[in-house]
Amino acid sequence: MRRNIYFLVALFVTTVALMALQKPLFLLWYSEQAAQASAAEWLAVVANGLKLDLTVAGYITALPLLIVGLALWFPARSWRLVMKGLLVMISLAAAAAFAGNLALYEYWAFPLDSSVLQYLASPQEAMASISAGQLAAYLAITLAVFALYALCYLRAARLFDPQPPKRHRTGFSAILLLTAGLLFLAIRGGISVATANVSKVYFSGKMFLNHAAVNPLFSFLSTAAAGDKELFEYEFYPEEELSEYVERLCGNRPAGSPADTLLRTERPDIVLFLVESFGRSTADETVDGKPVAPNFRQLKSEGVYFDNLFANSFRTDRGTVAILSGFPAQPKMSVMKLPIKSQRLPSIARSLRDRGYSTSFMYGGDLNFTNTASYLYGTGFDRLIWQKDLHFDAPTSKWGYADDVVMEAFTEHVLAEADNASPFFAAMLTLSSHEPFDVPVKRFDDPMLNSMAFVDDCLGRFIGRMKETPVWDNLLVILIADHAYPYPYGIGNSDVLRHRIPMLWLGGAVRQPAVVETYASQSDLAATLLAQLGIPHTDFPLSRDMLDPALPKFGYYCFNNGFGVVDASGATIYDCTAGRTISPDSSEEQLRDGKTMLQSTYKIIREL
Repeated sequence: MRRNIYFLVALFVTTVALMALQKPLFLLWYSEQAAQASAAEWLAVVANGLKLDLTVAGYITALPLLIVGLALWFPARSWRLVMKGLLVMISLAAAAAFAGNLALYEYWAFPLDSSVLQYLASPQEAMASISAGQLAAYLAITLAVFALYALCYLRAARLFDPQPPKRHRTGFSAILLLTAGLLFLAIRGGISVATANVSKVYFSGKMFLNHAAVNPLFSFLSTAAAGDKELFEYEFYPEEELSEYVERLCGNRPAGSPADTLLRTERPDIVLFLVESFGRSTADETVDGKPVAPNFRQLKSEGVYFDNLFANSFRTDRGTVAILSGFPAQPKMSVMKLPIKSQRLPSIARSLRDRGYSTSFMYGGDLNFTNTASYLYGTGFDRLIWQKDLHFDAPTSKWGYADDVVMEAFTEHVLAEADNASPFFAAMLTLSSHEPFDVPVKRFDDPMLNSMAFVDDCLGRFIGRMKETPVWDNLLVILIADHAYPYPYGIGNSDVLRHRIPMLWLGGAVRQPAVVETYASQSDLAATLLAQLGIPHTDFPLSRDMLDPALPKFGYYCFNNGFGVVDASGATIYDCTAGRTISPDSSEEQLRDGKTMLQSTYKIIREL
């Protein structure tokens, strides 16, 4: 039986080694692009790629482990033939994924995914762009890689004993269970909050290097498992009618002088805080006469406060995309988890980088969670700073470092950015006001409110520090929540109050204090900010300039398989599962606007 354990170990190690070998081969194939990378970056491609290589090795070893377990209790020579057949099929799949990725990257500029299946339905069209010589070359590569995998796997299979002795059967079964547990950790990607996903291997602002690190077999299988049925679920209107409704709601216009100028300059340095769970109801709360967020209350009178803003969703990944890409959230899915699509979204970072801004993002936790790193790198952030880069002499919570120590590092980062000649866009996602609300201070008995007070203090100290420096004179600081929190306790996910959030613009770049009463969504920040900077926002199809008097004014949000639309006249809440409105006073116009936003969101995702 020991031979079978050795066999499983050999199979796992061999798979990891073969998958790792693919990375330099990919770089050599695309040598012109890879030539711009240093030797250290080549090594980083291999090192970071190991994260998914280990996951794939776990999957590949799992089925042979099952056969080993069956052979332990039902020994038979035929198991050897079954094992060899399985390993040959795995070899063919791995070779096809590698060669397919090698062939298609030239045209797609992203790693192999399940979209290749769309073209296999009409192979003649799929082959139209490939010459006979190219086809022959890729077939040769497939056969060569297949032969290498099969040779290595079949040699390892020599260790497999299909008729192990019956003695110590129970003990070896326990060892196999332990081995299965270790494989589960490899498949999951470790014990951290973030499970295995494409984002785990992203490490650079150079997307080619990130793509080179991706395991193509993992990328294909993960996207194939997701499917695309949901992308066609919300079809309310015919195409022509939908286009008319979208034009009325969004009608993007060329950049020019904004209707209402909030800033003193078109090129301020910009700091954006995505404040975890910082809903309007918690920001305004008072306990025994003591405000939960005293700094925020004070700062409201110093900047431009947006009084009727709504988060597009109730999750950080969806709210992040809504804010940075001006793209509304989805009721039952997250486009961030589809890296090939999310990286094609427009973004504030990319628009600013194209105008000479340096772009950076800081987070005290794990940016691999829900593919966040791949989304941020793919949409224009040059530098990501997160838990793996931060080494504080401080404890971590479930989600990472507390906001106080991260805020100190972010403050120094902003001051360093200000020393550079180019303008900068620096964003930070807070985390301390996320469950389980583990913060190093105690100001309120309620853990959630206590964590909100802690984050408010961190933000207040950052603003206070900036005010003491010349950086403040040309600085625009934007505070906006990624989503709200169900407070007062007991309100439902569909309730309007559940999604209302504050937004505040501060800094020396702000012309004067003001209150904007316009009803809008967090996804409208992109168009509004870019319009203030005189930058075109026509590539943000569903982000609306809040200050454009020609556009309808309403907030739009999603909850689980439903949406809400709210404006000065009231709210319409629609449950897609029931296929009806669930609000007491619904408006046909609001219902049409909500359906238009929802259907358009999915239409755009399909086309990305």
